[in-house]
Amino acid sequence: MPIAAELFAAWLFGFSALISIINPLGGALVFQGMTRWLTEPERARLARAIAVNSFVVLVVALFLGARVLGFFGISLEALRLAGGLAVAVAGWRMLNEEPEEARQQRDARAPAALDTAPIERMAFFPLTLPLTTGPGSIAACIALSAERRASALGDVFLGAVAALLIAATVAISVWVAYANAAALARRLGPTGMLVAAKLAAFLLLCIGAQIMLTGATDALRGILAAP
Repeated sequence: MPIAAELFAAWLFGFSALISIINPLGGALVFQGMTRWLTEPERARLARAIAVNSFVVLVVALFLGARVLGFFGISLEALRLAGGLAVAVAGWRMLNEEPEEARQQRDARAPAALDTAPIERMAFFPLTLPLTTGPGSIAACIALSAERRASALGDVFLGAVAALLIAATVAISVWVAYANAAALARRLGPTGMLVAAKLAAFLLLCIGAQIMLTGATDALRGILAAP
């Protein structure tokens, strides 16, 4: 098989696996709900920061994921439990926050520039990890890296290039989706956005619970299987 075809096949396999787990369009609704008081330039800058952070996280997970977890003594089960808890807490807060109209009536002024500082600090945690590149995508990256290490020595360079392309295209997809979250919200309208935000918050809560359940199940399975 030609090198270009092998590279395309490796990229397509990894990209399709990660993009289905990350789901940038679904994440864009969550991103819009958490940053709706930001201006368009601030939201665009934050979306770019999340995309860059996602690229770094994916590259580290693809090349060093298993080694980093092993170095700190962190199991994949613990990563799922902690990440799932963070996702569930974020979903619960979004599900129970007051509507935009009530918040505007309570606050007579628009948020000052200082009020956006906490969101800027949240660019990596939790907006990048675990909301965008969570335990599921990290686990998929570790599996992809394990498959790459099992290949022939002559394919190592090809696998490395494919890994960089996978991380780059996924990060670009996240950037495009998050940067256009406001346009998606305008198309949905106020009522549609409220319904979508609550639905996304509930799904986020369920995703966090599922991640924790998977981590707990895997941990119990390992304990019960131990002699």
